Amino acid sequence: MTTLEQMPLTALKGVGPSLSVRLAALHLHNVQDLLFHLPLRYQDRTRIQPIAASRLGMELQIEGEVVSTELAFGRRRSLLCRIKDPSGMITMRLFHFSAAQKNALKPGVRVRCYGEIRLGKTGLEFYHPEYQFIREGDTGINATHLTPVYPVTEGLAQPRLRTLIDQALAMLGDGALGGWAIGDSALIDWLPESMRQRLGFASLTDAVRFLHHPPGDGATSNILHALLEGSHPAQQRLAFEELLSHRLCLRRLRQQADQLSAPPMKSRGHLIQAFLADLPFALTAAQSRVHQEIANDLGRGTPMLRLLQGDVGSGKTVVAALAALQAVENGHQAAVMAPTEILAEQHYINFSQWLEPLGVRVGWLSGKVKGRKRDEQLAAFAAGDAQVIVGTHALFQEGVNFARLGLIIIDEQHRFGVHQRLALREKGATQHFIPHQLVMTATPIPRTLAMSAYADLDCSVIDELPPGRTPVKTLLISNERRAEVIERIHAACINGSQAYWVCTLIEESEALQAQAAEATAQALREQLPDLAIGLIHGRMKPREKSAVMDDFKQQRLHLLVATTVIEVGVDVPNASLMVIENPERLGLAQLHQLRGRVGRGAAASHCLLLYQPPLSAIGKQRLCIMRDSNDGFYIAEQDLQIRGPGQMLGTQQTGLMSFRIADLTRDAHLLDRVQREAAVLQAEAPQAVDPLIKRWLADRELYGNV
Repeated sequence: MTTLEQMPLTALKGVGPSLSVRLAALHLHNVQDLLFHLPLRYQDRTRIQPIAASRLGMELQIEGEVVSTELAFGRRRSLLCRIKDPSGMITMRLFHFSAAQKNALKPGVRVRCYGEIRLGKTGLEFYHPEYQFIREGDTGINATHLTPVYPVTEGLAQPRLRTLIDQALAMLGDGALGGWAIGDSALIDWLPESMRQRLGFASLTDAVRFLHHPPGDGATSNILHALLEGSHPAQQRLAFEELLSHRLCLRRLRQQADQLSAPPMKSRGHLIQAFLADLPFALTAAQSRVHQEIANDLGRGTPMLRLLQGDVGSGKTVVAALAALQAVENGHQAAVMAPTEILAEQHYINFSQWLEPLGVRVGWLSGKVKGRKRDEQLAAFAAGDAQVIVGTHALFQEGVNFARLGLIIIDEQHRFGVHQRLALREKGATQHFIPHQLVMTATPIPRTLAMSAYADLDCSVIDELPPGRTPVKTLLISNERRAEVIERIHAACINGSQAYWVCTLIEESEALQAQAAEATAQALREQLPDLAIGLIHGRMKPREKSAVMDDFKQQRLHLLVATTVIEVGVDVPNASLMVIENPERLGLAQLHQLRGRVGRGAAASHCLLLYQPPLSAIGKQRLCIMRDSNDGFYIAEQDLQIRGPGQMLGTQQTGLMSFRIADLTRDAHLLDRVQREAAVLQAEAPQAVDPLIKRWLADRELYGNV
């Protein structure tokens, strides 16, 4: 028997080389792929509705007689057909039509139309509906099931794709097509019968058939509602299988990583003890626990793959420094990579201040390090003289070589593309070892993502803030009250506080962001002449940025106007007030990061979200979440629900998170069962693992290696 996965699309009637290319653009390469190419939505063509029932924005099906047909000329030429039934009359407007169509749509013929009702020049109109002619004696034309609407590509229309999928569905029954022997088991259900019964799932064939052709009966509206919500049992059956395949893929990648070797680094203690003794504070219990988890990982001979999560200001950098010292104690180098110049510089300053008094040499590399300085740094990396190397993505560029890279620490890891992270790991790979990896994020990963996107990583969470921190109070203020806000800042600064004023722009251009910040700084200097006001943005030279930040830290500036470059890594305990302009333009995670720049001392701190009215419903919802909570994990969960995982974590590029059916927010309730059943499947039906991964992920596995 041939499985549908083995059957090429050319086995279907009407599929030649050119159509194969169009189908490949939709990642459709075999008949099984077609069956898993599921509808985006459905149309109800099971009923004929009276023309009088038409309402703006409705999708409906009508049947009537063409009364008149004429050409209309305007910005675009169109064909207008007036159609009547016993309840009334409506216009069908076609923008793309042939002479044959025009001649066929003559008065007296009967047509059935399905489409959306829009407002046109003649009143309510059908814009380019799908239509068919009804000839005398025609019966049984009504659809018996809901009509699927599929993702399509240029040159492949809905009717053509529906025909192909119907052919594929016909193969699920007994019979043969084009010489292929087909039976009910041609679409293999890799979930064992015992698992299906335990989970209450229908068979795979039944679920696939249902989702392509949901029945159109008395329960149509209930079925449509469930399908729209994604809660129908047939959808949940396939969503479970897709989530299961992702988890199996990530766990397999982790098992493969565990077969590799990494340099074992025992915690020897002399540098670490000296470092802890020099710190002006004691580690929190959470920092100590996470440090121990990392130390244990580094001591093993398999590569550490650990995700370190900690809310803004929880002290992740100190934990990273302890890990770097453990590598140095064992004769290895540690590389610390950050996504932005300003954050990398902050790490470089911190690591230099902490580690150089202990005799550890800290190297530095960014894209702006040029000429002889760059050559000196590269020579120090290659010779092993630089033991801890801090930098931006410049660390994985060609010509950068390390002597004994044993540990890679990646901060704000979701900002990096997959290939960048792979490239850095490859730099440390030798014949015998690959480096340990610690990835850090101050964007808390919701549990749903930790269980799916990061199933191959061990997770550590710093879940307490250092003592003495005060929660930041957040207020929503309309831009119409800008003068009051400026007065409030003036009063706070005169009384010894410091403040940030953050400018945001929709445009990604650093030049435009810089201009906006410069204009704001100039306006504030004119309005507050007795305050010292600084400016920082991404187009300034590193030395200039460092000088401004230093002036702010040393309290030589009252107010710092900045773009979002200050989002991470800047620590000024005396700053207790922040204004964020146009916060509705930023994601919740980014707003939470920015807010984390204040509240780092003992003084009561405030964050003013200066929004531009009117706010959209979602804009208001998001800003209210910020106002009502300081809990990064709660905010991250809400961000995930509003924006989806791809945008939130920058993982669209990885391929691993582009689910076809599953939705991490909607289907979060499945994840515990997915985790449990993945372990059962690996133990009891290991032969099913590869086919499931191949069915749902195909060639996207590579990305899990990072």
